[in-house]
Amino acid sequence: MHGADNNQPVMNCDRFGRTINYLRLSVTDRCNLRCSYCMPEQGVPLCSHDEILRYEDLLRIARAAVRLGIEKVRVTGGEPLVRKGLIGFLASLNAIPNLAEVVLTTNGLLLASLAGQLRQAGVGRVNISLDSLEFDRYAKITRGGDLAEVLAGIKAAEKAGLQLKLNMVVMRDINDSEIEAFAELSLDRSWSIRFIEYMPTIRAKAWRERVVPGAEILERLQKKYRIVPLATGRMCGPSRPFRIEGAQGSIGIITPMSNHFCGSCNRIRVTSAGLAKSCLLSEQTVDLKPYLAQDDDLLCQALRQVIGNKVDYHQMADDSFGPASFSMSGIGG
Repeated sequence: MHGADNNQPVMNCDRFGRTINYLRLSVTDRCNLRCSYCMPEQGVPLCSHDEILRYEDLLRIARAAVRLGIEKVRVTGGEPLVRKGLIGFLASLNAIPNLAEVVLTTNGLLLASLAGQLRQAGVGRVNISLDSLEFDRYAKITRGGDLAEVLAGIKAAEKAGLQLKLNMVVMRDINDSEIEAFAELSLDRSWSIRFIEYMPTIRAKAWRERVVPGAEILERLQKKYRIVPLATGRMCGPSRPFRIEGAQGSIGIITPMSNHFCGSCNRIRVTSAGLAKSCLLSEQTVDLKPYLAQDDDLLCQALRQVIGNKVDYHQMADDSFGPASFSMSGIGG
């Protein structure tokens, strides 16, 4: 619980009346995996080190966002754990008055050695991207990742007292046979298992064939278990939460394709190069770097502009969807 200061945040709403209280903050565009749904096999052009914001600048952005009513910051990448000095940054982030929650998204490969330090820095929860429980399949999806390292990271995170969410991107004929196995991870553990519809961000051929709608995922689970819907929290993301009756943990379904959640969107995002976006799929950005050379009031105005640019909904599922393909790692997922 962070102590309040005299500069109480002002709750900021966009033009559609949505309260914006959640910032996704990328600290790097580099990643130690090449997941097939995230980037092309050859990789993507990376920002130069000079283009990546210093931690001091990222903290200024976070403080300005909190002044506007942001209560939750999710630190992302690329893979955030590959950036040196991250633990100190997270501790400083946690010290910002009126910031209620700092969480981290990771692929888990480096988590085993850092879980305890993350907890000491004030991180209470980590989201781990995990798309298969089969070693060979995991290696194929991630183009070389070692599932054993992720499982060791999960074990270390539990030991450190971190709450866990496991995110599975469901892809038909690739890993959808594991839906039930993932759901069963919530039975005896207090984990949240989240199923995410495949999104065509890299515009792979026949991408529609890969999409498993959330309704289908839920229907499959309901054939095996009694599924109970749960209430969502005010700072939660887009997941629709459920619980298998009697389970310790929960499951969630995220449906950006079949049933977009734009009407309840509560977040903005900032890339590691300082580009602020109101939506993952928006081509509109506000470059915050020039504002970092000015006072904090102007930085707040720039972030207000980002919030003002939020659209009512994305059109990704339409054949006319316009934005070019992009790497999720460059934007923070």
